[in-house]
Amino acid sequence: MAAALTEARIEFHKNLVDRHTLSLSPGNVASNADSSQKTSVGIALRIAKELSAQVIPEKIKGQRAGKQFEEAVEIFLRETFPLFHSLRPGSWSIENVGGSRAEYQISKYEPYAHLAALANAIENDRTLASVLGNSYEISPDVLILRSPEPDEVINRDQELVDEDFGKYSVVRMANQDRPIVHAIVSCKWTLRSDRAQNARSEALNVIRNRKGRTPHIAVVTGEPSPSRLASLALGTGDIDTVYHFALPELIRAVDSVQNDEAVSMLHTLLEGKRLRDISDLPLDLAV
Repeated sequence: MAAALTEARIEFHKNLVDRHTLSLSPGNVASNADSSQKTSVGIALRIAKELSAQVIPEKIKGQRAGKQFEEAVEIFLRETFPLFHSLRPGSWSIENVGGSRAEYQISKYEPYAHLAALANAIENDRTLASVLGNSYEISPDVLILRSPEPDEVINRDQELVDEDFGKYSVVRMANQDRPIVHAIVSCKWTLRSDRAQNARSEALNVIRNRKGRTPHIAVVTGEPSPSRLASLALGTGDIDTVYHFALPELIRAVDSVQNDEAVSMLHTLLEGKRLRDISDLPLDLAV
């Protein structure tokens, strides 16, 4: 039998194929390819065939594909991250909040609870809105949350806390009961137009607007083009790491199209530790 992480990765790809998030057109163009770019079409086709994508008459619409990709990532993390309890103990939950843009989801949790009051103030003050704009807005797709712990759990092996000190830490349920944001995962099925910049801007908002430790900030994408991956992955200071939905398959596909520029860019991302596989994400979240 394969390892649990390997099995989960197989199921992740099966989900994408069965729901036609990843598919092929009658003309052999993969659903995540940019049909106007020869290299993108060639790379995406190789990946799609390796993952046994099906030919369908018409690919699903972009918004629906993006939502289904979010759901697949959420399911993958829900099935894998809790397995690494030995590396990262705690009481965890994983939520897909990408479809709840009408509510300011992030303000329900630490270290972002203060943003609810800010959002209300901005909504009622046009001058404040004109000054701050959307510099405080954070609209994540998938959240990994840790519940605060009761004192009996903290003191299980020996008495570590009492009523006198440790009275402000958010991980202690005696101090507050809101879940704590451990990681924010942005899901981008493809990286067209300004999506890479949007992911970077949101990551900076996550960093700037926290009142506490910075959560992990990750992006998962199905983009086949190394140059577009580089637009998001190169550099540091905002996004921790970019995770590809099928990195080994991408490497083989890029090598097969024999495009020196694409090969060079992909290896720059790999050697610079800026691009990893979806299977690395649950392990990295346990660090």
